[in-house]
Amino acid sequence: MIRKYSFLFFFFLGISIISILFLPTLLMPTRIVLFGGKLMGRWSGICLQFFLQTKIIIHGKENIIRNEKFFIACSHQSMFETFYLQTIFNSPIFILKYELIKIPVFGWYLKKIGSISINRNKISKDNLGLIDKIKKFVKISNRPIIIFPQGTRVLPSEIVPFKKGVGRIYEELKINCQPVAINSGIVWPKSGKLSTKKTIIISILPPVRPGMSSTEFITFIEDKIYNELKSMN
Repeated sequence: MIRKYSFLFFFFLGISIISILFLPTLLMPTRIVLFGGKLMGRWSGICLQFFLQTKIIIHGKENIIRNEKFFIACSHQSMFETFYLQTIFNSPIFILKYELIKIPVFGWYLKKIGSISINRNKISKDNLGLIDKIKKFVKISNRPIIIFPQGTRVLPSEIVPFKKGVGRIYEELKINCQPVAINSGIVWPKSGKLSTKKTIIISILPPVRPGMSSTEFITFIEDKIYNELKSMN
């Protein structure tokens, strides 16, 4: 119990300290702010390993797409991946819930690093222009877009159909997709107790090339990611 409370205390303390120290960087080039994001990712891994005795294993590094435009489609069970994936990939551009942008300080950072927000509860001009906004970022940046196709954090036992948006992004952008499966919910679930002495596996799956229809792609990638998550049990 002490380990679990210590993890939460020191994790959020570290994130808060990094956020405060990097406040001046909001007026500086984006690359400096992105370095702060990588520090947060490293800190999350350190806290998990030290306080919860968590092993973090990365499979499939050889599958990481190099020298090509791509977007990441990742399973979502925990806050872990929103921090830690910044240490593996080149500072991904997150597609995230509009509510996160409204969080004081943290939301400022999300805006600064170019995160793309979507309000899923209403139709808005921004939502309707989402694909055009994504295309713009892909054109001017070498950073990959990252999307969580389940739409929100889910429990490890849940099999939630992927949202149609990921299929539209694949079909419209006509770039490679990097599927990623992470079983982080077995350690740090969206609800319930933290667990100790377990292993978080990050599985970077082979790229999916453009060419399928939106529907075909969603079915294909959903099967790939869920089957990979099952193999981790």
